[in-house]
Amino acid sequence: MRSLQPRRTQNDKGSEARVKIRCVIYDCDGVLFDSIEANEKLYNDLAASAGRPPLTREELAYVHCHTVFESVRFMSGNNNGLEEKALALLKQVDFKKYIDFLKMEPYLIETLTLLKEKGIWRVVNTNRTTTMPHIMERFGLRPYFDMVVTALDVKNPKPHRESVDKIVDAFKLDRKEVVFVGDSEVDQQAAESAGVQFVAYKDRNLNSAAVIDDHRDVLKLVLNNHATQ
Repeated sequence: MRSLQPRRTQNDKGSEARVKIRCVIYDCDGVLFDSIEANEKLYNDLAASAGRPPLTREELAYVHCHTVFESVRFMSGNNNGLEEKALALLKQVDFKKYIDFLKMEPYLIETLTLLKEKGIWRVVNTNRTTTMPHIMERFGLRPYFDMVVTALDVKNPKPHRESVDKIVDAFKLDRKEVVFVGDSEVDQQAAESAGVQFVAYKDRNLNSAAVIDDHRDVLKLVLNNHATQ
């Protein structure tokens, strides 16, 4: 696990002073939950109903981090008829039955509880849409997050910066006080374009200020920045 990059304050004269972290933004799929199985079942069921083969590895990687409408367009290729059919079938899908296949990442609740004790805002920033309220309810996550931003809450979902800007504005934060924990290039691009530090979750191929494999490492990063301020 690498440390977060020092953010020099205006009065810093060469010391390794760091700015206090006041907000941790989390992606949902792949960070809060291992959702590979859930997404694979959902989109392969949709593909079968639409009359096309199961998703390829590339397609599965895409649907893992994009909105449902972007995913349907991607898996339909240039076949407008297939896309229209898939979108019509999508209206009949009971998304709740796929939520049971989500697996919460270890130590998540413990970490979120301790972040609250430290007075740090906890936010979800996801490209999910209508399924997110059901997930929050099913796993009892509402008390553990101060804000949830989905693709329905913005005009331009990730990788656009709009969702991060919305969070920064809501809590009146300096961008140096925010870290974004994500697992994809979509998350990385949203963080970078918004000017906040990006922490990669279990992926060392992403360009990030730090890489973590365990949610407890978020605490270590945040407390390290507090201690060295």
